[in-house]
Amino acid sequence: MSAAQTRRNFLKLSAAGLAASTVLPSWGAPPSSPPSPSEITVRVTDEKRLFERAPALAWRPGPGKPSVGSIQLNPQTKFQEILGFGAAFTDASCYTFNQLSGDAREQLFHELFHPSEMGLSVCRTCIGASDYSTEMYSFDEGEPDPDLKRFSIDHDRAYLLPVLRQARKVNPDLFLFSSPWSPPGWMKANRTMLGGSMRKKYFASYAQYFLRFLQGYAAEGVPIQAVTSQNEVDTDQDGRMPACLWGQEYEIEFVKEHLGPVLNSNGIPAKIWLLDHNYNLWGRAICELDDPGLRKYSNAVAWHGYVGSADMMSKVHAAHPDAQTYWTEGGPDYTSPTYATDWAAWGHTFTEVLRNWCQSITGWNLALDEHGRPNIGPFSCGGMVTIHSQTKEVTRSGQYWAFAHFSRLIHRGARRFDSRGTMPGVDHVACENPDGQKILVFTNAGAERPLLVQMGTLVADLTLTSNSVTTLAWK
Repeated sequence: MSAAQTRRNFLKLSAAGLAASTVLPSWGAPPSSPPSPSEITVRVTDEKRLFERAPALAWRPGPGKPSVGSIQLNPQTKFQEILGFGAAFTDASCYTFNQLSGDAREQLFHELFHPSEMGLSVCRTCIGASDYSTEMYSFDEGEPDPDLKRFSIDHDRAYLLPVLRQARKVNPDLFLFSSPWSPPGWMKANRTMLGGSMRKKYFASYAQYFLRFLQGYAAEGVPIQAVTSQNEVDTDQDGRMPACLWGQEYEIEFVKEHLGPVLNSNGIPAKIWLLDHNYNLWGRAICELDDPGLRKYSNAVAWHGYVGSADMMSKVHAAHPDAQTYWTEGGPDYTSPTYATDWAAWGHTFTEVLRNWCQSITGWNLALDEHGRPNIGPFSCGGMVTIHSQTKEVTRSGQYWAFAHFSRLIHRGARRFDSRGTMPGVDHVACENPDGQKILVFTNAGAERPLLVQMGTLVADLTLTSNSVTTLAWK
């Protein structure tokens, strides 16, 4: 994880592009009329409502050309496909879920993961301990053990694997990816999981460590669909928590000469995602993807948003348009006075992430207690939901309510499509689901304002309340 002061630095609004132009039909045979869109359903989160249904909107004939003060939609121009949304099953989160009664956990998991509810579907696990764990552990700690004779995932059998199985039962389409915060201490120059850097002589053993983790989880009924080679490759967190520095050359060599070949030769379908760190490392991502040996085994970059700006991801897309892009970490600060009400800040972040080519958005801890615990690290993160350590009451963060406007309505296989128009304080992103339903999410961080939505020759009038996230849906 990155420096504490950057945890809640939301990104500046990037330029939204030029107004879309409309091509009028020629004066030949009259064009066939497309089917009229249905009425527009509306969901709003603001200071008075939490993902509540608002009065439906209706399309009406418009001027057929862009209007001042409008957002223009062009569903024919499509961009990346969406994998889904979610957050992290850290050791701490799974421990916290395990403190609930069976009935309470079942009810909460239905809310979080069932496709008819939040539908969270792209979630992260940790390979060994992160800073959000009950204790510091790896699957092979102690004296050097290059043959991994001690390797065991027993720690995860107590509550982590059962929680993951329960979540997958609620949502069988749950996509899981996993990240290590540190290799076992004996693989590193400082001989501890706290900070430091990897030693090249253990690359082969570490690739086998990944293999055994993936095989062990699959045998427990929890297949993992992707791994990142290291959480946050460019920091050792000053030795304050499990962390590990990986130089660019090290990551390239490890993936193309060890991890990739080992997974491939053992028939492991899990994908490898690179970097798993901040936007400002976009140059490193391009250089890694430039390596043809690495590209045999990895064609994806994982991003965090703590440093830099979201448009830096588009620099990588411009250089490697076929590379896949995923946003893999970001969470609220439980000490912030706006922890429960900062949905507009998160709506802004999520919109920028999608508008810069990401196919999924995964937040940080799914659940922690009211003090941001369990926590063996230095940061003050909160959960997407808070489960009170004594009363077991569940409360929801502003991030949760922002996620609701995306995860409940934008489904796997959706495609982002073109939406244009620049208005101070207003963000927008549009997607079309596989069934043809169109979703448009507005985030308004400022005062209440009227808005005109244009789609071809049709328009709809909308008022965005202050500090709000609003989602429109129609076919």
